[in-house]
Amino acid sequence: MYNSQLPTDGNPMPLGASLTRDPHVFDKKTEHHSNERIRQLLKHFGLRTSLIRLKVIDALLTASEAGHPLGVRGVHTQLLELDIPLSFLSVREVLKRLCSEGVLELNPDKSYSLHPQAAVVFYAHP
Repeated sequence: MYNSQLPTDGNPMPLGASLTRDPHVFDKKTEHHSNERIRQLLKHFGLRTSLIRLKVIDALLTASEAGHPLGVRGVHTQLLELDIPLSFLSVREVLKRLCSEGVLELNPDKSYSLHPQAAVVFYAHP
């Protein structure tokens, strides 16, 4: 009979072996900004909260504060590094929608940033 707790070769697990993971193996960059602040920003502009909107805005804010403005490809790359498997087209559409709603603005260098009015709303909430 198959026992899912045994290794696949049928031999019992050696004594002292552990199934626990090294806690640092799966470390990733964590969110830099509070999701709650981003939620409030989206709510202020009448937009629903979605995972992709939260992640896109967080990636833009993090990069902007580090002095590295991001365009569509940069945002897409950041999300892939966080194991958020979204297509390039999906990221582009979210950025376009956030621009049309006044949350983001497209800069002359094709990078995105918070619209000045959105920045006031975002940074007003501690």
